[in-house]
Amino acid sequence: MKSVCVYCGSNSGNRPEYAEGARLLGRTLAESGLALVYGGGKVGLMGIVADAVLEHGGSAIGIIPDALMQKEVGHLGLTELHVVRNMHERKQMMADRADAFIAMPGGVGTFEELFETFTWLQLGYHDKPVGLLNIGGFYDGLLGFLSHAVQEGFMKQVHADLLHVADTPAALLAQLAAAPRVRVDKWQQARDKT
Repeated sequence: MKSVCVYCGSNSGNRPEYAEGARLLGRTLAESGLALVYGGGKVGLMGIVADAVLEHGGSAIGIIPDALMQKEVGHLGLTELHVVRNMHERKQMMADRADAFIAMPGGVGTFEELFETFTWLQLGYHDKPVGLLNIGGFYDGLLGFLSHAVQEGFMKQVHADLLHVADTPAALLAQLAAAPRVRVDKWQQARDKT
């Protein structure tokens, strides 16, 4: 694992622990020698995690659509900043440049990116681990809903278990580094034989 894509809010949220968690994640990535791949913004948790990576000598790679760059939300101090045509190119480049994915607190954009990446993993389009940094219990409700989806027969437990969850960056990065890199479709076939 050499790089981690981080999905997070373009706002900082109402609780100080969200910003503190973003700073700690950025520092932990840098100190672990892991490059940050993210949406390229200078605002909210996005800017905080990128600034923390850079402050601690790490590499921060931003990928931002031209429309957002024109609104002056792009971070101009990054190791690399790629300006792309649209959100689809942004998400594809982020996925291609990353070896793992982390979702921090955020809004619908963060949720959409998380679920798309999680779906791609479930379907075997990639084998990169996906995790939630559950700062202050932010994702407790979502985790409960995923459990409900399993209980109601809309999701298999084996797929739900692909989502790694921790409340500290160090613990989550350790889980992601240790996660097996096996495509789910092959893994599912092996599991079904037992």
